[in-house]
Amino acid sequence: MAEMILRDVRKTYGTMEVLHGIDLDIRSGEFVVFVGPSGCGKSTLLRAIAGLEEISSGTFRIDGELMNHVPPSKRGIAMVFQSYALYPHMTVFDNMAFGMKIAGMKKPEIARRVAQAAEVLQLSPYLDRYPRALSGGQRQRVAIGRAIVRDPKVFLFDEPLSNLDAALRVATRIEIAKLKQAMPGATMIYVTHDQVEAMTLADRIVVLRGGRIEQIGAPVELYRHPANLFVARFIGSPAMNVIPATVLATGAVTRLQLASGGEVTVPLPTAPEMQGQPVHLGLRPEDLRLAGPGEATVAGGVSLVEQLGEVQMAYVDVAGVEGPLVAKLPGTLDLAAGQTVALTADPALLHLFDRHENSLRPAETPVPQREARHAKG
Repeated sequence: MAEMILRDVRKTYGTMEVLHGIDLDIRSGEFVVFVGPSGCGKSTLLRAIAGLEEISSGTFRIDGELMNHVPPSKRGIAMVFQSYALYPHMTVFDNMAFGMKIAGMKKPEIARRVAQAAEVLQLSPYLDRYPRALSGGQRQRVAIGRAIVRDPKVFLFDEPLSNLDAALRVATRIEIAKLKQAMPGATMIYVTHDQVEAMTLADRIVVLRGGRIEQIGAPVELYRHPANLFVARFIGSPAMNVIPATVLATGAVTRLQLASGGEVTVPLPTAPEMQGQPVHLGLRPEDLRLAGPGEATVAGGVSLVEQLGEVQMAYVDVAGVEGPLVAKLPGTLDLAAGQTVALTADPALLHLFDRHENSLRPAETPVPQREARHAKG
């Protein structure tokens, strides 16, 4: 178990700063996921924690001990990379035992640790096999096992599933979730660009963009209360739809003129100075439905329908909106490309962002539980 504290952590390469004053507390036993687009700094931050990148300024502590100049081998950290880095001429047992043998650990203790890790990862039947005889998912589990046997304070995962196909990625994600349950005291940090991985694995998610933290919170918290439009679009699958709008009236509720035509009232308060200002209306695909008589609607032509069985994804071209709106609708509806549809949503499910793309929904605003059912995409 290990608690980590980062304060004003910066990383520069020459004149280019890639981490801009990171402040982060990670509790002992927590599973934290760093998520963001390519180049956001998540892997650099992970490597700085591991000691593979030197921190340019700021402080990093594990259990109160300053780590800035402690070499990687002395930090009590084990790292799992996206490349398995297994020795092809060694069996699974020998790959998992290699680091302990180099450290001079006694054979009975090595055997005990390997057997224990193999049982957790369901690798016991494969200990005598060579990597070439394993699937990609099994190889990644061997790499994880090699980290487990070291009994580290902290586990770091750098996009460990990115080299796997879709089916293996799901299966291995389940194995990592089981590992988390089997080792509740272990502190784990996991890097991914895949928000579905983040939502399904994390106790808390750290969303990064351009070397800065945009928001930290539990998965459902980020889904229900995104701090800004970037987080709103990044968390949730499919991504949130956004319609440009102008504020017509402010107060306890807000009246909007939509760029797509028509007006809508959002049950969120806005200040008088917001009147006339441009804003962004956010609608999650799973919250849209076909409109009934008299309901405020967004209308457009269906350009594509993806039938997924129980549900279907309808892509709707709407005037004044960049790109199609995506609606996650019941699979029983008879929809086809070329149709015109009118969509609506419960006003309480709408999100509103100001012209600077910051959320106008107070954090304490209750959101209907329907969102929670779709939070993990």
